[in-house]
Amino acid sequence: MRALIAVIFILSSASVMAAECPAFLNHDLRKLHSSDSVNLCDIAAGKPMLVVNTASRCGYTGQFEGLEALHKEYSDKGLVVVGFASDDFRQEAATEEEAANVCFVNFGVSFTMIAPSAVTGGEANPVFRAINSQSSQPRWNFHKYVLNARGEVVEAFPSRVKPDAPELRSAVERVVADR
Repeated sequence: MRALIAVIFILSSASVMAAECPAFLNHDLRKLHSSDSVNLCDIAAGKPMLVVNTASRCGYTGQFEGLEALHKEYSDKGLVVVGFASDDFRQEAATEEEAANVCFVNFGVSFTMIAPSAVTGGEANPVFRAINSQSSQPRWNFHKYVLNARGEVVEAFPSRVKPDAPELRSAVERVVADR
C-alpha cells in the first residue's frame, strides 16, 4: 500500500510540475559545446529565471563574471540563470569550443549555457520566441530578462545594464521573494 501511495505521489508531483512549467520551456536544448541536452522544465519549473543572450566576442562579455556572481548568490534561493549563446549580432566565436572556453575557462561559468541559436526574428529558438512576444527582442548581446516562477517576463534590461546594477538586482530580489 505504501508503495502504491508513493507511486501516486510521484506521478501527481510530476504532473503538477509539468503544469507549472510553461510550454516554451519544455524543449530539449543542447548545452554549449556538449552532446548533452537540458529541458528547462527539468531545472526551472516553478522557479524564477534570469535569461540572457550571450556572445563570446562582445564588448559586454565581461558580464559573464557578474552573471556567475548572481547565479552563485541566488541559486540557493531558487533563481535559475540560463545563457543562450547566439551569433545574431555576429559576435559569437567561430567554434563552440572557443565559446565554451570563454564561458567556462575564462569566466568560470557554472550556470546553464545553451548552444548557439537564434534569439531574434522568425528563427529565434522557442524560449526567445516566447520571451520576445512578452517583451521586446534583444537589440544586442547580453540583454537580460527576469522571469517570475510562472515564466512571465517581469523586467528586461539592455546590454549596458550590468548584472550588479541595483535595478537588475532589485528585479531578481522581487522574483525570488515572490516565489
